[in-house]
Amino acid sequence: MTDVYAGRAADALSRPFAVRGLTARNRIAMAPMTRQFSPNGVPGQDVADYYTRRAAGGVGLIITEGTYVDHHSAGTSDRIPRFHGAEALAGWADVADSVHRVGGAIIPQLWHVGVTRTEGAPPVADAEPVSPSGVSLAGAAKGRAMTQKDLDDVIGAFADAAAAAERAGFDGVELHGAHGYLIDQFLWSGTNRRTDAYGGDLVARTRFAAEIVAACRAAVSDAFPLFFRMSQWKMDAYEAKLAATPAELDALLTPLADAGVDVFHASTRRYWLPEFDDSDLNLAGWVKKISGRPTVTVGSVGLDGDFFSAFQGNGSGVTGIEQLLERLERDEFDMVAVGRALIADPEWAAKTLRGRTDEITPFGAEMLSTLR
Repeated sequence: MTDVYAGRAADALSRPFAVRGLTARNRIAMAPMTRQFSPNGVPGQDVADYYTRRAAGGVGLIITEGTYVDHHSAGTSDRIPRFHGAEALAGWADVADSVHRVGGAIIPQLWHVGVTRTEGAPPVADAEPVSPSGVSLAGAAKGRAMTQKDLDDVIGAFADAAAAAERAGFDGVELHGAHGYLIDQFLWSGTNRRTDAYGGDLVARTRFAAEIVAACRAAVSDAFPLFFRMSQWKMDAYEAKLAATPAELDALLTPLADAGVDVFHASTRRYWLPEFDDSDLNLAGWVKKISGRPTVTVGSVGLDGDFFSAFQGNGSGVTGIEQLLERLERDEFDMVAVGRALIADPEWAAKTLRGRTDEITPFGAEMLSTLR
């Protein structure tokens, strides 16, 4: 790395980021990545050490892996952490305290998998998959459509988890509204076929998400920020679109921003791809332009292959971030979330900020089998 490039990286990424009562020391976030190293849903010392290593390695904001809210159908594994129950919350409080001791900020991602739940799977084996309309991401019948009581119960579960996060010492929360999970199933016409107030046009389809946001906002203090993760693509529906035009994106974002979203985390597979025609803005750039809210970008940062290659057993080489810096320098977005590159190298942030990119460890798929 040249001195000029190293200086640009330091200048662009080292700026603090503040929203409500949260201040991250730089613009680098750790992206949420499901790791399944929490037996019975309880994060232990190894999980605390895992996140703390990344914070000690220079990450400004840790966004944890998805954690299940307290609803019987929320999860589909007993090794993915939950965000309810005394034992799990004590474990998460230890994680937050450990990250804070090395100067990092941390927020948990709150999650309900909806129709993607595997029937018969733990943590509640007899829990039926629930979703807006009882159809899978592929459009086949699965589980059942949610009743008003179901909706109210899930909204309450998210609000309770947000309040628990504040009590446990976290710096905010992120609501998982992306990738074809429950909140996103309401946003997407492919899975939301309801004819009541929670279905229909795009604005109506935002109602469930907006009610979750509003309930979380009411459950926490004014100092506690709410992040919202969103995506166009879904698992098994990679070409799906919530919004085909900027006008449709505006219709989606406005109710969520009005309900209390402070930061949008716009998930893409490759951050450098433009979202709409006639502009090179990526999804995070468009979301910021339309909503006026700060945004986080993500998608193969620092690597030459997207994350689906890891599922096929393939690694990814280290690549430069010149285009990322150009976009950050013009304030297209506000933070950069880094995923597999941080699994590979806990010191990715420090090495990038200090111009030591030739020392960065490349990602190998075998790294997913351990928590290091």
